[in-house]
Amino acid sequence: MNGDFNSSPDGANVITVRDVMKTEYDMVDGVASVRQALAVMQHVETKCLIVDKRHEQDEYGIVVIADIARHVLAANRSPDRVSIYEVMTKPAVTVHPYMDIRYASSLFARLGLSRAPVVENGKVIGIISHTDMVLKGLVKLV
Repeated sequence: MNGDFNSSPDGANVITVRDVMKTEYDMVDGVASVRQALAVMQHVETKCLIVDKRHEQDEYGIVVIADIARHVLAANRSPDRVSIYEVMTKPAVTVHPYMDIRYASSLFARLGLSRAPVVENGKVIGIISHTDMVLKGLVKLV
């Protein structure tokens, strides 16, 4: 058995979200304009922005590039005049770092997700996408 991954009772490798997630992501404030948010976006490969909580009892949001394309670019709206909160999804569907990627992939398929924040103890620790699960995880499953 590969020592990098957990094993299930039937002996099959269990690859978790933590094993394949990206740990670099961009966090923005919901009141930022789309232009401001894109300007601070450093990790373009994640293709999304996590919208920070406003307070401890709040929830995280998420904006994927497709949201900006659909609600700003295709609608011919000014990125200076559109706030992130107008195009974000909130609350964001989040996943736990120890979730098996097969369950995460099933969740994504059922809900039509392309990526989701990985949250542990109420804090975002990474981002996971179908691409991560397939390219970094599926190839290692037995």
